[in-house]
Amino acid sequence: MTVNLRAVWAPLLASASLAGIVATALGVPAARLMLWSGFLLLLLVLVARWSPARSGTVAGVLGVVAVSVWPVPLVWETGSWLEISGVAGFWAVPALGAAAAGGYLRRQAARMEQAVRDARRDQQLELARDLHDFVAHDVSAIVVQAQAARFVAEQDPGQAVRALERIETAGLSALASMDRTVHALQEAAGGPTAPVPGLDRLPELVGRFEGGALDADAEAMRELSREADTTAYRVAVEALTNVRRHAPGAAVVRVSVRRAGAGTEVSVTNSAAPRGGGGLLARRRRSGTGLAGLRARVEAAGGTLRAGAAEDGGWRVCAVFPAEEKALR
Repeated sequence: MTVNLRAVWAPLLASASLAGIVATALGVPAARLMLWSGFLLLLLVLVARWSPARSGTVAGVLGVVAVSVWPVPLVWETGSWLEISGVAGFWAVPALGAAAAGGYLRRQAARMEQAVRDARRDQQLELARDLHDFVAHDVSAIVVQAQAARFVAEQDPGQAVRALERIETAGLSALASMDRTVHALQEAAGGPTAPVPGLDRLPELVGRFEGGALDADAEAMRELSREADTTAYRVAVEALTNVRRHAPGAAVVRVSVRRAGAGTEVSVTNSAAPRGGGGLLARRRRSGTGLAGLRARVEAAGGTLRAGAAEDGGWRVCAVFPAEEKALR
């Protein structure tokens, strides 16, 4: 059977305080009362640090009273009410100080616990964003290719085989994304980590996208900070995923990385989807986070994000990041 010491401190302080008050009234020698008051000060710190608010408050008040009144008998017969009040007030100061010290420790512990909760929540959100940004993109590619294979299997088996190959590639990419998520969990536990992909993976990403075209300025890509580089890649992944969901069959999907003023612009533009195009992904209109969460990421990296209709009726997502020198300021 274990004893919860945190629940013991308040009753112990209350009992000790009442005993001290009674001892003061019975005329116990002052030296013993002073030693007893030192014990009460220690209990005041422990109660303020650990005890529940209600019981701790009652016990704390009794403790302050007991520490304050122990020297009163020394001046009771010769001193005035002003002197008695001054003596009691003087000894109330260390009692209140002990309670304040315990309260400070309690507050610091509460802040630390809240910081741990916030860190865990941020890590959970980070993992959720990784799953949304990367795994959802690859899964959407699998669904699109499976739909295509189903429609062309009888008329053109060769196209169906190529669709299955693309499904295999997207599946392997999804597994790699899951591996990165597992590595992120291992990082939290002190294990090895895996790097988050950046714009150097953009040709591979666009190459797996049906109808995708890439126009990338290598010099502009090198000017991005590491954070901006990985965020820019996420912008491309999210935008291409949304093309599959909301504009299946778009004839043109262009990914561009170029200089824009003193920064680098990453944009994904798709033409309007053909009428009547659709399928499973066209009916899945919402996935949960999308551009709202992506905008927060871009702004955290020092950039800006815009999304809206293009001139030809399609859609354009554009993120602009500062050059590395400005990003690090």
